[in-house]
Amino acid sequence: MFQGSSALSVDTKGRLTIPARYRTALIAEHAGRLTLTRHPDGCLILYPRSVWEQKREQIAALPMSARALQRLMLGSAQDVDIDSAGRILIAPELRQVAGLQKNTMLLGLGSHFELWDAQRLEIRQTEDLTQGLPEALEQFSL
Repeated sequence: MFQGSSALSVDTKGRLTIPARYRTALIAEHAGRLTLTRHPDGCLILYPRSVWEQKREQIAALPMSARALQRLMLGSAQDVDIDSAGRILIAPELRQVAGLQKNTMLLGLGSHFELWDAQRLEIRQTEDLTQGLPEALEQFSL
């Protein structure tokens, strides 16, 4: 289970260093093999490859009415590997669509991560908080 957030920097070549607390598990349990793709919220989503393979099958099996999601996620998916320095390379087209410049946030969300431009994440979280909790969470106690 991945959780927590990490403020990171993307270097000029588009490389991002995976924090050691995640890297150890990703290398030990997944051989450092990951998949990076677009998320409908405007960020990137980073899956361990074995988790992605299951998710990919679920997305591919969706009906034609979900073609936009299939195009977004499957059409943008790129396999990446953690290099010997603990980094992954984010392709320019993925950096561009997610607005990733230098300052990024990596959020652990259980089985995967979201990768956000730090400024975009702050805006998104502010918008989310002003909307209040969705109806589905009315019975949830914090």
